[in-house]
Amino acid sequence: MAGYNASIEELEPVPGSGNTDFEVSLVSLNQWQLAWRRFLRHKMAVFGTILLLSIIAMAVIGPILVPYDALKVPNPLLYCPGTTHKAGSGCPPSFSVAYFRPFGTTGGLQEDLFALVMTGARLSLLIGIGASVISAVIGAIVGGVAGYFGGWTDGILMRVCDVLLSLPILFVILVVSNFLGQGKSDWWTVMLIFAVFGWAGLARLVRSVFLSLKGETFVDAARAVGVSDYRIIFRHILPNSVSPIIVATTLSVAAVIVGEAFVSFLGFGVNPITPTWGNILSNAQNFLSQGNWWWTFFPGLFLVLTVLAVNFMGDGLRDALDPRARL
Repeated sequence: MAGYNASIEELEPVPGSGNTDFEVSLVSLNQWQLAWRRFLRHKMAVFGTILLLSIIAMAVIGPILVPYDALKVPNPLLYCPGTTHKAGSGCPPSFSVAYFRPFGTTGGLQEDLFALVMTGARLSLLIGIGASVISAVIGAIVGGVAGYFGGWTDGILMRVCDVLLSLPILFVILVVSNFLGQGKSDWWTVMLIFAVFGWAGLARLVRSVFLSLKGETFVDAARAVGVSDYRIIFRHILPNSVSPIIVATTLSVAAVIVGEAFVSFLGFGVNPITPTWGNILSNAQNFLSQGNWWWTFFPGLFLVLTVLAVNFMGDGLRDALDPRARL
């Protein structure tokens, strides 16, 4: 029922008219209710949302429930309990009551990998979500102003976007991160770097939407009654542009998480002693040759699951927020 803000709520036979006539009850639905129903019909999007919320819940409450401090160095062991495997290269996953380490331990300091992965999820998700939200705000403002006013304002802002889009973003992030933090940046510095260099694509998207909407009748009517440009941009046009902004922001979360893991893996991201998924993978490099597969497998698994969950959710939002999609 595309294009109609109504859905069939129930079908009941009309009393005394036999079984051939039915009474149709319609319930009026607004745009967001229709989008929610379309989203629920997208099974992979629902699965991705549940998976992402589970990972976020794990990151928030998981380290509180784990009896091991991710940053506390335990008493060193010579051999992994119950085996002849040297503990110096890390102990494999163990589910025994006496030595319960479901993800195993790291080599060297013998830290619990389960606690590290859950603690690292906090900063990895915070950097991904925070950088995407900040870049969305910057891109929406720049794109909205450029698309609405046009002229020299549009020209200057779009040339800035062209410059940013022409840069190899990961190389720039590596250079800036190394310059600001000498490879030992705080997490918020890395988040701001991704946000500052990641808004240009969204700005172009918002500009194109504003160019198509500023000639609509409701905008002309607002101008005719004396509504200010500021109010027209932020109260009339921008709310009608929120659908592509939400989709683009959601998909950029996955890109930022992978980008942070990449620069941290190379040693130019968050301070190496701060647990993030990228730092955990980076610290595991020297122990792969010693058979310590679990140190890279579990943080890598959660990184892949998070990216898949965000992409599934973004795909579902794109279909749900499309006004041409059928209910």
